[in-house]
Amino acid sequence: MTRPALLFYCQHSVGLGHLMRSYALCARLADRFRVVLVCGGALPRGIDPPTGVEIVALPPVGVGPGGRFESHHPRISLERAWAARRERILATLDAVRPAVVLVELFPFGRAKFARELVPLLEAARAAGAVTACSLRDILVTRREDQQRHDERALGLANAHLDAVLVHCDPRFARLEETFSARARLAMPVEYTGFVVGRPAAGPRTPRRVVVSAGGGLVGGPLLRAAAAAQRRLWPETGVPMRLIAGPFCPPAEQEALRALAGDGLEVAGAVPDLGAELREATVSVSQCGYNTALEVLRSGVPALVVPYATEEEDEQRRRARRLQRLGALRVLDPDDLDADALARAIRGLATFAPAPAGLDLDGAAATRDLLWERLRAPVAETE
Repeated sequence: MTRPALLFYCQHSVGLGHLMRSYALCARLADRFRVVLVCGGALPRGIDPPTGVEIVALPPVGVGPGGRFESHHPRISLERAWAARRERILATLDAVRPAVVLVELFPFGRAKFARELVPLLEAARAAGAVTACSLRDILVTRREDQQRHDERALGLANAHLDAVLVHCDPRFARLEETFSARARLAMPVEYTGFVVGRPAAGPRTPRRVVVSAGGGLVGGPLLRAAAAAQRRLWPETGVPMRLIAGPFCPPAEQEALRALAGDGLEVAGAVPDLGAELREATVSVSQCGYNTALEVLRSGVPALVVPYATEEEDEQRRRARRLQRLGALRVLDPDDLDADALARAIRGLATFAPAPAGLDLDGAAATRDLLWERLRAPVAETE
């Protein structure tokens, strides 16, 4: 029996979290669908997509090292990239003829990408496809124009979506907490549970402190502080530390970190499976992105998070505080980050026993089932 096709659009710009969550979803969606993943950011080396998932790579665009939005292709301007991306997206839609089109975050985020996503959703609906949004637990607060942003997102969602899938346990966070127009959404909002990849196999063998920084583009302050903290900790504990810089860590940053290696400090670039790394961790130190936080929770490793936070990006800080209130991990505020504070916090993890969070972590399977049921429902009604 031919599986129905599902076209999944994902754009990652700064970190790796959106892509890794999409990979975890695609791995389960592929149980029932032919999955084609359209990727709008640079694909990381050393991290393979799920088996059996077709990848369509767009000319990558996103935030550059200076914080400006730009083309990440060395020979294609931003405007040429936009044109090529839209053409490739619509050509892929025409070739695949999906029964389901799933877009990550839009229209609750990714406003810059409306120029390619609105035509995609319009064409998908005209062709009879089910359209849905894949949404994480906590949205970014927009301090200056929150109401205007929410009203715009509301109009786009009501015009173009059949469902919103929130990848969260509603006991932890609800959409209306970070999206004020929730009550006026015309389509169903389904809570799937959190999405995390399949667990790593094998027994736990704790042997080192594991420090990770997600994609690595903005992980420099945490990684440098950890390297300096290890100079204080190594003579006391004799426990080695592994820094995982991430696939998007700038080369100069990685070189500077590798120059510090030795005396109980190892530096790695990208790793294919953070869950496997945590099986060898005595403690975990990380930022608090969606995927990392869930891997930490599932591992049960004593963990410290230093959330990435700016005036525009507050979702990691909010997630970290909620998890700390559950007793699942400890938090060091990024404003307090330095080598001494980090060393003290790592020492404190020796007596910290994380409480089970008790959250639903089977969101990938629930997403698969919800989309399958929505796709099959009209057939069932006519029988």
